[in-house]
Amino acid sequence: MAYILLIVGFALLIKGADLFVDGSSNIAKLLRVPSILIGLTIVAFGTSSPEATVSIIAALEGSADVSLGNVVGSNIFNITLVVGVAAFLYPLRVESETIRKEIPFTLLASAALLILMSDISLQGSTSNLLTRSDGFIFLLFLSIFMYYIIELGLKSRKDTAGDPVPENIKWGKNIVITVLGLAAIIFGGNLVVKNGTEIAYSLGMSETLVGLTIIAIGTSLPELVTSISAALKKESEIALGNIVGSNIFNILFVLGASATISPLAVNDKIFMDVILMIALTIVLLIFSRTNFKIGKREGAVLGIAYIIYMAYIIIRN
Repeated sequence: MAYILLIVGFALLIKGADLFVDGSSNIAKLLRVPSILIGLTIVAFGTSSPEATVSIIAALEGSADVSLGNVVGSNIFNITLVVGVAAFLYPLRVESETIRKEIPFTLLASAALLILMSDISLQGSTSNLLTRSDGFIFLLFLSIFMYYIIELGLKSRKDTAGDPVPENIKWGKNIVITVLGLAAIIFGGNLVVKNGTEIAYSLGMSETLVGLTIIAIGTSLPELVTSISAALKKESEIALGNIVGSNIFNILFVLGASATISPLAVNDKIFMDVILMIALTIVLLIFSRTNFKIGKREGAVLGIAYIIYMAYIIIRN
């Protein structure tokens, strides 16, 4: 039964992503804001919902390894395989604003995570812990990011105030399509995570490994199918904005909320994964500066990097 529900979950993810991209793209046109702002907010927050659900529930149940492993593993998956596959299908155009601010902000959030979880090295504590205070710091960073996005959106609306809105695009229809698509993504993602985890535990996998692999991949499937769908529709700003925004939300909102609810003990093994996540974010920033796009070659490199990472953590665990 778990295998059947797993397939149903994948089907819901794919169809939901198709509806979600269409609806959110049209909403961007109605709001007269760049598609990348929708990708960084509505799409990113929507596709990060499975990570939030899984990590917060894991925090409440005292499974810190799952909470942290889920977020770090999801971000690595997003940077490598999601960007890689989307760019391989259709080169992703990168706006200069994204390079100068959004991707570096992702790097800042990742560096903040590494610093805040290094209690033994930096404070001489007996254990590494993401405390409630750390959680509030993440949420404060998130509020700063959201303020910046809102300011950018208002400026864009002012610049395009005179532009006509396409008559064939209606608010009601696109809101319904977007909500239905998001609901299918979240429900499908939950089916994949629940049944994929059940299968993984039955095969004898450890909690940390399950968090970094099955749960991380499962909760990142919305980002994957949404970005692939956006790339195929040549909506590269939504495809890239979704990934960058999701990584920011995963650290600042998901870990921020999880740590605020219940302090998270940090497994020593996760440090190498966080360092790798930071290194891959730097690679993404460098690739983004190549002719202001991430092409097939860069996509292939990122995809191969994820395969190597998967082999490494399976051997390590």
